[in-house]
Amino acid sequence: MKAGVIKDPKIQKYLPWLGALAIFMQALDATILNTGLPSIAKSLGESPLQMQSVIVSYTLTVALLIPLSGWLADRFGTKKIFILAVTLFTLGSLFCSVSRNLDELILSRIFQAIGGSMMVPVARLTLIYAYPKDKLLKVINFITIPALIGPMLGPTVGGFLVEKLSWHWIFLINLPVGIIAVLFARTIVPDFTNEVKRFDLWGWLLLSGGLTMITIVIERWDSPSISVFNLIAFGLLAILCIVGYVYYAKRTPFPLIKLSLFKIDTLKIGLIGNLVTRLGIGGMPLMIPLLLQVGYGYSAFYAGLMMIPQALSNLISRNFVVPIVKKYGYRKTLISNTILTGLLISMFFFIDRNTPYWVVILLMIGNGAFNAVQFTSMNTISLADLDNETSSEGNSLLSVTQQLAISLGISVSAMFLLIFKKSFVGDTGDSIDVFRYTFLVMGLLTVISSYVFTKLDSNSGASMAGNRVYSNKDEAK
Repeated sequence: MKAGVIKDPKIQKYLPWLGALAIFMQALDATILNTGLPSIAKSLGESPLQMQSVIVSYTLTVALLIPLSGWLADRFGTKKIFILAVTLFTLGSLFCSVSRNLDELILSRIFQAIGGSMMVPVARLTLIYAYPKDKLLKVINFITIPALIGPMLGPTVGGFLVEKLSWHWIFLINLPVGIIAVLFARTIVPDFTNEVKRFDLWGWLLLSGGLTMITIVIERWDSPSISVFNLIAFGLLAILCIVGYVYYAKRTPFPLIKLSLFKIDTLKIGLIGNLVTRLGIGGMPLMIPLLLQVGYGYSAFYAGLMMIPQALSNLISRNFVVPIVKKYGYRKTLISNTILTGLLISMFFFIDRNTPYWVVILLMIGNGAFNAVQFTSMNTISLADLDNETSSEGNSLLSVTQQLAISLGISVSAMFLLIFKKSFVGDTGDSIDVFRYTFLVMGLLTVISSYVFTKLDSNSGASMAGNRVYSNKDEAK
């Protein structure tokens, strides 16, 4: 059926609940895994400091496939693609739970991410098509609630499942939810289609190839299975792919990402800021659970409980972003908050095994609060000057950048963990100094990244700051 407002009261009533369920599945999955990584590492015979590929493989796959999700939904129907997405995500979760080694787990996570990359975007697209604009804001606000609850429940639920059952249940918990979602979708989700342009396959392949090669270089720089020559080759291929895309995009009528978008200063600075700032901040969801379990020796469940104040701080602080931006503007807010965030991350350098746990919790609360301001401000300044013609592509580009930046942030933090592990403790991985020095480097990288936001004008994003600042639900982590 062609996209249009749905009149059926049953569908209007229950469709937002299905969208909320899909978002909750993904939000919970994004955070439930972090506290379980040490247990998974032990079970698979791996170092807990080298498990980042389990997260990176998922986020990178999502980043690469996001541009494809909307096109598939418009071409083949929102109902078909949503059911396919949930099915793949659920099957991927099952495959993860039966993985016997790290390589199998990584492949299963990639399979899971294929579904995850379509599940939330298609659910959101369906709601946009199904509701009139005067009701859409209320619906969107409703479905973002699970994205805020998921990060609060995820670490604790993950710790509980690992401690009381086994790490396999981190993934098995998705099975009943996924089955319910598929059954629900068969009767509730309308099968909208829309006119589509030809998908830019060559552009997608060039960009995907370049981004994948960059991640491999950062991820596998110290792997004995990849030679220095191969790493250099991957790096050169990444450059060729990116440069090749720029050359290609200038000559094709409908490129995957229009280069003209980068002429919008606020979008360009927001995207670059998202990318470089997350090189420091992006590793924190991996670093903190590892610090609590590997560094301090806390149980998975106790570590999960200690993460709750940070999630609550993040949630509460979002209420203060609008007045802060209204008073100080985007430029001052982003420069100062980025510096403060970096300094706070660096303060983890001063902790040791004798540091009271409440001091660590205070640092985590501060991290949650500053992240709320940082992510919401970065995301909204990116969208501030987009018009009707560029809003869809700009928003899609922002989503891709966010997922890519998360992948790179985790990869960079894991790289420094490995460097300092060799410097301080050889191959034992049992010294808290590994984390202290990694936090210091991550904090300094974040402080340096504040320079990007000096390129904003004092009145950048003034129209949005003067009205309302939209929070991105993907940042409720």
